[in-house]
Amino acid sequence: MPSSLGSHTATHTSATDLEPVRFVHTSEARRLLPSASRWNSIEIDFNLLPQSTMANDSIPSRYSKSYQYNLVITDKKYFKRCLCISVSTVFLILALLLLLHFLPSKHHHDRPSKNLTLALNQALTFFDAQKSGVYPNNSLLVDASAQQKFRASSGLQDGNSGSKPANLEGGFYDSGNNIKFSFPTAYTVTLLSWSVIEYHDKYADIGELDHVKDIIKWGSDYLLKLFVPPSTTSDTILYSQASLMNMNIIMDNYANSDAKVPNDINCWQRPEDMDYKRTVSFCDNTASDLAGEIVAALSAASLVFKEDNVYSGELVTAAEKLFESAITKLDPARQGTYTKVDACGGEARNFYNSSGHQDELVWGGTWLFFATGDNSYLGYATEAFDYAVGNETSADKGVFYWNNKLTANAVLLTRLQFFRDLGFPYEASLGASSDMTDSLMCSYLSSQKMTPGGLIIQRPNLGAARLEYAATASFLSKLYSDYLDLLRSSGRSCRGFGFSLDMLRNFSTSQAKNPMKMSYMVGFGDKFPSQVHHRSASIPWDGQYYSCKDGEDRWQFSKDPNPNLLLGAMVAGPDQFDKFIDQRDKQEFTEPSISSNAGLVAALIALHAPPYLPSSKTKGMNLGIDQMGQEHQVKYSFVPQLDQSLWISVVPHVVYGKINLCMSMPCKEQGLTKLSGFMNKIWSSPSWTMMGILSSPRPSL
Repeated sequence: MPSSLGSHTATHTSATDLEPVRFVHTSEARRLLPSASRWNSIEIDFNLLPQSTMANDSIPSRYSKSYQYNLVITDKKYFKRCLCISVSTVFLILALLLLLHFLPSKHHHDRPSKNLTLALNQALTFFDAQKSGVYPNNSLLVDASAQQKFRASSGLQDGNSGSKPANLEGGFYDSGNNIKFSFPTAYTVTLLSWSVIEYHDKYADIGELDHVKDIIKWGSDYLLKLFVPPSTTSDTILYSQASLMNMNIIMDNYANSDAKVPNDINCWQRPEDMDYKRTVSFCDNTASDLAGEIVAALSAASLVFKEDNVYSGELVTAAEKLFESAITKLDPARQGTYTKVDACGGEARNFYNSSGHQDELVWGGTWLFFATGDNSYLGYATEAFDYAVGNETSADKGVFYWNNKLTANAVLLTRLQFFRDLGFPYEASLGASSDMTDSLMCSYLSSQKMTPGGLIIQRPNLGAARLEYAATASFLSKLYSDYLDLLRSSGRSCRGFGFSLDMLRNFSTSQAKNPMKMSYMVGFGDKFPSQVHHRSASIPWDGQYYSCKDGEDRWQFSKDPNPNLLLGAMVAGPDQFDKFIDQRDKQEFTEPSISSNAGLVAALIALHAPPYLPSSKTKGMNLGIDQMGQEHQVKYSFVPQLDQSLWISVVPHVVYGKINLCMSMPCKEQGLTKLSGFMNKIWSSPSWTMMGILSSPRPSL
């Protein structure tokens, strides 16, 4: 019989083979295995050991159930090489598996194309075209290309005429006209500031942070001029508008040739050519909605410029004074909307008629809390929130735009609940806001009416799919999905309907698509609106003066494309059947506005891919969103009434020299304790983590 190496040997019977063999059971195989000291189920000899001199080693046991294989190694060198390669391969695979296991996990979001960066740049550039006052020489609108040199200084005398003259130079022209409305300007500043607070890392990554901050400051500088605090000789003054409109000429016949007095409605003229007097409209502190929106804008902007202590402090101081004058010290029975009073908002009524003031008061209080850390503002906002929801008009439910802030306010308060456990007495209000936000997301995904191409139709009574509503819906849904992602939540539910993060993000992205195979933003893509309803864009920039009549006769109703490219302007949008009419005199389709573009900018930056940051800072998670605050875990063993083993979650707020620490522990029923004596010890710890919302960063003590 051949041996295991293929050689012939004599056969002997050894003493070992003749020994009795014991059997044992194995629990897995359920079979009998011989328990002899020499196991020979499979004998493979690689000829690496000295050969035995016992011939009977080649004889298998009579009890063996194994098979004998003859493996002949002809070249030990090649065999050793093969063995080394095999072992090395195994170790390499193990090393790769360990590497993949211990590498920080990253969120794999769809990487938007470079077109999204371009779109955001262009959307911001539109605000440069809307600037009033001394026009900056470094504006992108002037330096970008010869096609875009169609703006210069204008409105330098704004505010000088009227019974209460003031310097109202600056700000933004609202849309295609030359009017400066305070209400949508404040909303625009608030929304742009919010987008920077949430996504400033994204702005910085694509080189647009300075650009958007310049736009916000242009607006906040103007808002500071609109508020004159009360004094011993005068009451609060709020300027609501800088323009001249004949109230006897309504919008339907503003182009009537019988209207001989030039004004901002019947005159089709570049703002640089305006030579008629522009009066101002003003209000007192009973214009609660206007006051609340300005408070929100100044507060939000103060967070954007928090590194500039002087300017940020100026914004917050003005916001607090206005809040006190128009809200805290004013009898609620006197509060109302600015458009109810002719001298205040009578002319704005046909453009930006306010349906209520409660939402702006809550909005202002919420943002002022974020800017200061003063819980009295949050207390006001949460207490007034339910009442404001009860007074919301049915047409505005679920819509975030210049006239309704409740939807966005619910998202903000939900963020507060997610990232700051403030505890008593805010649990109920914040919980209700969270439920409202979930219901909003469900409405986006399930019950909302859509155009055939998938564009959301909010306020369907208008008979149009306004892009400004779709833009803010896109922003809020993407922002909320990022909140949930930070919580490592896969989704939420409401009324039996569940939604995932991918569902929210798919909806948000869908609102940026257009089945008409064209762009509704001027200058983006190969096909976009060419007859935008806009005075500056429609009149050639050739150094010539053109009167109101020149503009009306030659360009207002012309069918030619605009000679100037109003880069980044988002038009009003299509009707509910996705039909779009690109005609200058069809302003319901082709007119842009600063409030609409603010929503567009917010949606674009939310959808933009996040920058990559070192995992040591983000623990592998980076959504491009900044939680703007810190939650610090401190062993509070020096408080005798607390269990020494408990950990207290402390959230710092810097309030211009005062430091408040809100603790989520039952040691204080109000949840607020001042611990200024221990701040150096607390902040000296290296274990700060990015948690919280919209509060000041770690200060230098």
